Amino acid sequence: MSNNSLINNLLPLNNINNKILKIIFYVLFGTLLLAVSSKVQVPFWPVPMTMQTFVVLIIAMMYGWKLSLLTLIAYLIEGAVGLPVFAKGGGLLYLIGPTAGYLYGMVIAAAVIGYFADLGYGKSIIKCIIPLGIGTIIIFVCGIGYLSSIIGFDKAIAAGLLPFIPSELFKIALAAFIIPTIWKYTNK
Repeated sequence: MSNNSLINNLLPLNNINNKILKIIFYVLFGTLLLAVSSKVQVPFWPVPMTMQTFVVLIIAMMYGWKLSLLTLIAYLIEGAVGLPVFAKGGGLLYLIGPTAGYLYGMVIAAAVIGYFADLGYGKSIIKCIIPLGIGTIIIFVCGIGYLSSIIGFDKAIAAGLLPFIPSELFKIALAAFIIPTIWKYTNK
C-alpha cells in the first residue's frame, strides 16, 4: 500500500500502527463496497447491470495496483466460499457461470487501473479517463470472451456488451470526475 494512494490520504487510519491491520481494513472495506454495489442493479439478460464496475474503477484509482488487486481477489474468494457478495448470491458456480469472465476481468482491470493510479493518473480528469477506459475494455473483453464460449460471440456482443455501453461511459465519466476532485480536496 503506497503512502501516496488516495485511500491512505482520504482515510489514513493513523491510529492503527500495524500495516497488516490497515491492509485488512481497506480490503474488507473494498469488498463490502463491491458486495453492496453488486446489489444495485438494473435487470438485463444474461448479465445484470450493476454498479460493480463503477466501484472497481473507484477502488483501483483509490487503492493503487497492489491493494486493489488484493481487494478484488478477496472479493472473489468471499463469493467462492458462498458469501452473497455477487449480484444474485455467492458460490463457486459464479466463478464458472455466464458472468465469470466479467468477474475475472475486474481483477485484471483493478490491477491495471491501479498501476496507472500509482503513477499519478488520478489527479487529473483527462489522465484519469485513460486507465478507466482501458480497465473497462479489459472487463468487457474478458466478459465477452467467456460469455461467447457459452452463448456464441454474436449473442455475447448483443447481450453482454451493447446494452452496457451508455452506462459504462457514464460510469467512466463519473469516476473521472470524482477521483481528481477527491485528490484536490485532500491537498496531496
